[in-house]
Amino acid sequence: MNDIIKDILSTLITVAVIIGIGIAITGTWPFMVAVESGSMVPHMHRGDVVFLLSPDRTKIVTWEEGKKIGYRSFGDYGDVIVYHPNGKGGTPVIHRAMYWIEKGEKMPDGTPAPWSGYITKGDHNSIPDQPELSMPVKPEWIIGVAKFSIPYIGYVRLIFG
Repeated sequence: MNDIIKDILSTLITVAVIIGIGIAITGTWPFMVAVESGSMVPHMHRGDVVFLLSPDRTKIVTWEEGKKIGYRSFGDYGDVIVYHPNGKGGTPVIHRAMYWIEKGEKMPDGTPAPWSGYITKGDHNSIPDQPELSMPVKPEWIIGVAKFSIPYIGYVRLIFG
């Protein structure tokens, strides 16, 4: 019985250390997410695990800015961000930051933006997310900026989650 308790404790300590190191390096939680849909195909696929960096630790480069300066991430211009739609919990969205919009400027659907934020789009989608996801993405809604991915190992997470 003591051996089982020791094994459980050592496993819990190991997991806690890994999580602590991950948060210390990336500055965010979660610091990795599994892609759950095909909206980022061909650059990310369902089941890919994406590692994030806190937006406080990096500048978010939009598609619009990236095209001007030649900055690419995940096969296209600009950064891919992970955020909570409308600032609410639940399943985060992973999409490309297309451009920044100021309060009152026209959103893709022609309505004025109720606040400043990022207009986003999945690489597989033909039009920007707004109005489907309703509003520009406020910086405080962003969990992290995608930095690299490992293909398909997230299927384990998707099966159990």
